[in-house]
Amino acid sequence: QVQLVESGGGLVQAGGSLRLSCVVSGRTVSNYCVAWFRQAPGKEREFVVGLGGWSGPYYADSVKGRFTISMDNAKNTVYLQMNSLKPEDSAVYVCASRGTTIIGTGVNDYDYWGQGTQVTVSS
Repeated sequence: QVQLVESGGGLVQAGGSLRLSCVVSGRTVSNYCVAWFRQAPGKEREFVVGLGGWSGPYYADSVKGRFTISMDNAKNTVYLQMNSLKPEDSAVYVCASRGTTIIGTGVNDYDYWGQGTQVTVSS
């Protein structure tokens, strides 16, 4: 069974940084797509960034240049480094995996999800 567990969220001031982790079990991260989504209160879950195995990452325009996704094969973990955070980045961040290396940007593209970690950016 595939499981994803996020950590690293917290409260940070605008302009600050956080690094989120997504530990994956039951599926080798280098062989499948793993993505980060986020959901703010009252809003739909939105795609942030995806990493498809060994292909290059794909970022949403809203985070391009500020967020960086990376992968540690030895730990089977995907990270999201978030810099220059803005109050509008506040949301629950959730990692997800799908059974292909092709990056999808839709919620329905993914078959396994973590529980999420809260990120709050104060102004």
